[in-house]
Amino acid sequence: MDGNTCRACRGPDGHVVLDLGEQPACDYFPRQDDPGPDPVYPLQMWLCSSCGLAQLLADPTVPEEPRGVEPTALVVQATDAVNRVTAAGLLPERGTVAEYGSPHGGSWLGLLSQRGLAPVGGAEQADVILDSFGLMHAADQSGALAGRAARLAPGGVLLLQYHALDTILRCGQWNALRHGHYAYYSTAALTAMLAEVGFSPATAWRFDLYGGTVLLAATRDADRNGRPDAVVRSLLAEDARAGVCDPHSFAGLQHEALTRAKALHDWLLAERSAGSAVLGYGAASRAVALLRRAHVDRTLLPAVVDSSPAKQGLRMPGTDIPVVHPAQLAERRPDLVLLFVPDLMAEVRSAFPEVEAAGGRWVDVEALRS
Repeated sequence: MDGNTCRACRGPDGHVVLDLGEQPACDYFPRQDDPGPDPVYPLQMWLCSSCGLAQLLADPTVPEEPRGVEPTALVVQATDAVNRVTAAGLLPERGTVAEYGSPHGGSWLGLLSQRGLAPVGGAEQADVILDSFGLMHAADQSGALAGRAARLAPGGVLLLQYHALDTILRCGQWNALRHGHYAYYSTAALTAMLAEVGFSPATAWRFDLYGGTVLLAATRDADRNGRPDAVVRSLLAEDARAGVCDPHSFAGLQHEALTRAKALHDWLLAERSAGSAVLGYGAASRAVALLRRAHVDRTLLPAVVDSSPAKQGLRMPGTDIPVVHPAQLAERRPDLVLLFVPDLMAEVRSAFPEVEAAGGRWVDVEALRS
């Protein structure tokens, strides 16, 4: 990003709508024996006045995140999504697919192969181009979308899955902002981006994942036979009501960043005073800014459990809190386990029954209030 130039339309005008101050790189997990201090960098969201794309203002960090374990919620949602796209008649009976996946893991290629689509790599054209949370990791948004569009074979479909910006605003999900995530899409902004490469949205599907996720199907304008369908029009109307292009609509995010951090610190302090044994679960990048803003260290939260072997033995960025193996849940018998990824609630309760069997309780971090 050159100064304050939009990553999509290159417009120079916009507003900083969320400022989380100096934060460590959320995808760099130091070793537990690394004393720090960890380097910190500005973390700000900028809203383009021209195209309405919410985006990371600047990112001097280098992506290094250890690969996590794909949550069951993502696997279930991917299966549901492929079924819905198939039912809509948008997948060819025989054809090819190219996937632009998220660096955090997960793939739909196995599911699509079962539908008769053969994966292709390199720059080869494909009948289906799938991007599930991948585009947001591209610093050059216009170039990345143009590259995906150029690979789509004539008559094909481009599938883009994204965490909806109206969800982020409605639910106060301020910690969706993180280094390495360069864009936060509204359907309105994404529609404008697609128009620049000669595409239009055809239809879309909504999912509960992350509080509100959208899978949008787009085709070339030359292939279109009319306006976007009722679902897309509904999403655009929701964007208008949420004020996704109005910088004043983002004031609630800044407020939530303050109140959620205070609520977490106060809750942990109260539980320590009460003698409760507390562990965290889910060494997710979204927890990094929260822990730092809440001034949480291992005296308040002794460890964060995570099922990814790549993260065990490391520590949470910007803190001295170690990331440990799930066996610690049985060994330490915590009274409370603070879940940093609410979508995992059903999965972890099923996977680790020993917590509740020993009288412990799972706590959704997003349910904490001052």
